[in-house]
Amino acid sequence: MDAQGRGQAGDIDPADQWVLNPHTGEYELRLTPSAPQSGIPSPRRAAPSPNRAGVPASRTANPVGTGRTVPPPRRRGAPPQEPLPGRRGRRPVKKKSTAKKALLWTGGTMAFVLVAAAGGGYLYIRHLNGNITSVSDDGASTGGFQTDKAINILLIGTDKRTGAGNGSYGDKDSVGHADTTILLHVSKDRTNATALSIPRDLIVDVPDCETTQSDGTTKVIPGTDDVRFNTSLGQDERTASCTVRTVTELTGVQADNFMVADFNAVKTLTTAVGGVEVCLAKDIDDEDSKLKLSKGTHTISGEQALAFVRTRHSVGFGGDLSRIGLQQQFLSALMRKLKSNDTLTNPAKMIKLAEAGTKALTVDSNLDSIGKLKDLGLELGKLNVKNLTFTTVPVVDNPTEKVKATVVLNTATAPTVFDMIKNDVSFTEVKKKASASKSAEAAEEAARLKGTKSAASEVRVRILNGGAVAGSAQAELEYLQNEEGVLKSENAGNADAALSRTTLEYAPDQADQARRLAAVMGLSGAQLKPGKSVTNSQGLPTMTLTLGKDFKGAGVSFTTATKAPEGVQQSTADKVECAK
Repeated sequence: MDAQGRGQAGDIDPADQWVLNPHTGEYELRLTPSAPQSGIPSPRRAAPSPNRAGVPASRTANPVGTGRTVPPPRRRGAPPQEPLPGRRGRRPVKKKSTAKKALLWTGGTMAFVLVAAAGGGYLYIRHLNGNITSVSDDGASTGGFQTDKAINILLIGTDKRTGAGNGSYGDKDSVGHADTTILLHVSKDRTNATALSIPRDLIVDVPDCETTQSDGTTKVIPGTDDVRFNTSLGQDERTASCTVRTVTELTGVQADNFMVADFNAVKTLTTAVGGVEVCLAKDIDDEDSKLKLSKGTHTISGEQALAFVRTRHSVGFGGDLSRIGLQQQFLSALMRKLKSNDTLTNPAKMIKLAEAGTKALTVDSNLDSIGKLKDLGLELGKLNVKNLTFTTVPVVDNPTEKVKATVVLNTATAPTVFDMIKNDVSFTEVKKKASASKSAEAAEEAARLKGTKSAASEVRVRILNGGAVAGSAQAELEYLQNEEGVLKSENAGNADAALSRTTLEYAPDQADQARRLAAVMGLSGAQLKPGKSVTNSQGLPTMTLTLGKDFKGAGVSFTTATKAPEGVQQSTADKVECAK
């Protein structure tokens, strides 16, 4: 329905500004001519009157108030308009595909959308910019994602009861805790991604954090040990940057950017997309979340979608970990809907998603414009949902509690999960892209590990600290001598410069010793550095082991896991699962 059919231009739905170009057969967003024009007939309509928000109708049609005349929407079936003055005879500019490569992404219980709106119209881009709310990252992030590196985005859903219709949800006295948190890691080559859910009841240490307060002043909020993870936001005036610092300390992964959303995000975005199909393995009638659905598949949106992701007592074991599983199933379903042709080729849905997504988000100051969101969206849009893995930080019940209310890290499996993300290892099988030069380099590195190995007692090595924590060289020396029998080793102090990666340099005639030490420490072929030997304190030729910033502790292997540990829960976004 066009604006004239509604009776006033102030009620124009953004979706109605997409019109079919008869020359190209494609939809285009009609907003404003490229330069001020005159003499364009106006449509017959009543005098301007306030719209629903009390703003003159002309502001709705021209959201940034440039003063330029906007061509009226053409009625469907009406003949083409006369060309604008000064543009007669020009061939129409061909637009990009109506599918418009927009990326639509989700996070936490709160789903959100990143819009790549290239070609969508300058005024509309500025209008979307006006929807976005940003806050300082307070130096907690890397400073923003980069297109040539892996991407880490922290997605935070709060339990603050803001927005219309949310008064009965969550904790009525909550200051806005980190109710649902997901660390989204997208691989450097964009072939795969991992969405790591962090339980809100996980016991962690929240570090000191410098925050920017609402009045613009900065304040250092003291950290607290052995507290629930969800208190990293809201408690003691902590901002989202405190949650970022807590995740960095917990996982070793520093986020590039963060996004925060409240209850309204799920409601508005599921409505905009036309509902999401979910599956239940049993009937659910949950008094707390108000969700009542029968066994089978259902299409849910709005209030019902929010009730679905808030449900916990009626699924699994009835706790927060069961709710996380339900949320992951929901997000997988939402991702499939967002990536479907039904959404990407529907201009009306795309506009509604752009509006809803930009209004639902609070982003960090490094991601504060639709242009930056577009760039991020283009990177994330390269991902196939079958290689998006949802998993959860491995935890066990808190052993100090008689009544189980919180959880602690599973120290047997959690470090491996964190290391896989830090080292950009996929949780799914993906075909790796490799150039011929990289393949040759990898083959050369692998060859360094092949061949005979000397006995541990014959390995002669000096150890330098080149970026590891203080005392690491002595600690590793004691481990090698006492646990591995590498007796001809010595602590040589600090290296001249810090290294990001631990290396072992050796002469050609020491290759068998290097292979033995590599096997003991889990060194990769890339960490072995053929070169020359040096003279140790006894005047004998020796290899040089320099511990870099990647050194994790005496006796800890450098070998990176290639798959998730046994028992770690995981699912992929392309699979339909039914809540149990």
